[in-house]
Amino acid sequence: MKYNKLVRDKISEIIRNKGAVPITHIASDDEYWQKIKDKLQEEIDEFMRDSNEEELADILEVVYAICDFKKIDKNKLELLRKKKAEERGGFKEKIILDEVA
Repeated sequence: MKYNKLVRDKISEIIRNKGAVPITHIASDDEYWQKIKDKLQEEIDEFMRDSNEEELADILEVVYAICDFKKIDKNKLELLRKKKAEERGGFKEKIILDEVA
């Protein structure tokens, strides 16, 4: 079966332990950037279908991988999140904007 998608680091080992042969390659930076964005969309789609903690954790894992690749400090990212929440609020109040008159 062909996949052509980014997988977690231990997937090849897991496949070998099941008696199959994984055929892989190491992505270039350009290919990785595209595939990590594809992976983010895949994980978001899975969360939209299943809406559970495990799928949400997968999204966070991809976000952390993007931070590592783009050299974005995770603490700085959290500070940016908090700043936006202070300035614009979060989503706790469940407000739906119906229209602007």
